[in-house]
Amino acid sequence: MDIQNPSAPTRPQSRISGKNHPHRQAPSGGLIHDNARHTTRFTVIGNHLAQHPELSGLAIGLAVYIQSLPAGARVDIKTLAARFPEGTTRIAAALRELETHGYLRRERQRTPTGRIVTRTISCNQPGHSREAEHRPPLPRKRTPRKPLPAVPKPVYPAPALLQRATDLLADLRRHDPRLLLSASDTAHLAPGVAAWLERDIAPTAVRHALTTDLPPEPLCRPAALLSHRLTTQLPPPPPFRAPAPPPPVHHPFQTCEGCDRAFRAPLPGRCRDCRVPDPVPAT
Repeated sequence: MDIQNPSAPTRPQSRISGKNHPHRQAPSGGLIHDNARHTTRFTVIGNHLAQHPELSGLAIGLAVYIQSLPAGARVDIKTLAARFPEGTTRIAAALRELETHGYLRRERQRTPTGRIVTRTISCNQPGHSREAEHRPPLPRKRTPRKPLPAVPKPVYPAPALLQRATDLLADLRRHDPRLLLSASDTAHLAPGVAAWLERDIAPTAVRHALTTDLPPEPLCRPAALLSHRLTTQLPPPPPFRAPAPPPPVHHPFQTCEGCDRAFRAPLPGRCRDCRVPDPVPAT
């Protein structure tokens, strides 16, 4: 024969009797709720207060009583001591408990007549402030944007070369709308593109390196991504090529004035044999 465990937790009962299972038996022990729905003169109390693990029963009772009062009601120690039998000492201690756990706040304010009075503010949700709801949100501080990474520089920044680089950057948005660059970002990136063009990289190859395999998500700062690619993927300089020798010069044919023989020379005159001086006769 089974033995019932009286300390086992009971199943929670639904407030609406229509939702209870018709064949479910009533618990043999423990709490049973016989609730009726309130329609007037009621106060909503959170379980964080009603079941607070650190507040005393007097503090919980005072918090419930204070939350049920209308605005403007007096809740000083003497008024509460006249209402409850616990006395001023215990009521003052219970109010301090509620202040410690955030259910009460005391603020000193100056009235229009100049008097300093203490206002007691009841909080049904510690940490929540009505003033915070109606307070306009503070403007967010705009943190300065980090400077763009450095880009390579061309050896000879000719104006024509920089203009070609600027035109290439301005055309990137036609290939990907996310690569719409500002004027300042374009001016920063143009030397990096010019360094690629200076190394005999075709504009189509530069454009392919900047627009291929972009991440699918929106680009927060496309100029930073392009700066990184221009720097990390910079190709090496082209190999050194010795200049080609100049082509041989072919002079026109001339007729020798001494022997009528044809020879090549830039100007008319004598051929090489006729230019040889005659030997000096011996004396």
